Amino acid sequence: MHVAELWRYPVKSLRGEALDSVDVLADGFRGDRRCQVRAGDGSLITARTRPALLALAATMGEDEMPLVDGEPWHSDHVLAAVRAAAGDGARVEPSGEGRFDETALMVATDGAVASLGVDRRRLRPNIVVGGVEGLAERDWPGRQLAIGDLLVDVDHLCERCVITTIDPDTQELDPDVLRRINSGYDKLFALNCNVAQPGRIAVGDPVELR
Repeated sequence: MHVAELWRYPVKSLRGEALDSVDVLADGFRGDRRCQVRAGDGSLITARTRPALLALAATMGEDEMPLVDGEPWHSDHVLAAVRAAAGDGARVEPSGEGRFDETALMVATDGAVASLGVDRRRLRPNIVVGGVEGLAERDWPGRQLAIGDLLVDVDHLCERCVITTIDPDTQELDPDVLRRINSGYDKLFALNCNVAQPGRIAVGDPVELR
């Protein structure tokens, strides 16, 4: 097995960036989900209700804070773009301290993605592991993945949401994707994981299941 793809999402629910290599810290990829979108009342806004957010591209800047479509996250340009996508009063804010998502990493495998037959980006993975046969990932919870110095605890299969129904390029909705996950995979697909030992990884690195 090997690392087939690496993805970072500097702003939650915005389009992510493909990476060749990345430092994986105790709380996930360096620069991952450093910001989020909030409404005027402070409530969280995600692509579940505002799919147009996925049309905005987020990357990590030199200060490890996000750029949105190449502009600083706090710029007037980004404010206007986010409000066009998410409504009046929406804004980008730093995520603050502590873990923002259920686990530090999302891991998908090429075999399972091929079984489902959808664009793997719908699953919002951080790591895509290649060379995996079929649905082998479903037996991985409770085990570890070793990628160089990095050790990843495989915690549990992920219960998927409506974001899987959104085309990452066109933002068109296809409810059948989630229906198939619910009926054919017990609502669970890809892996919620945590970092047992930080390390730097790259596309092509061998992956060992322990």
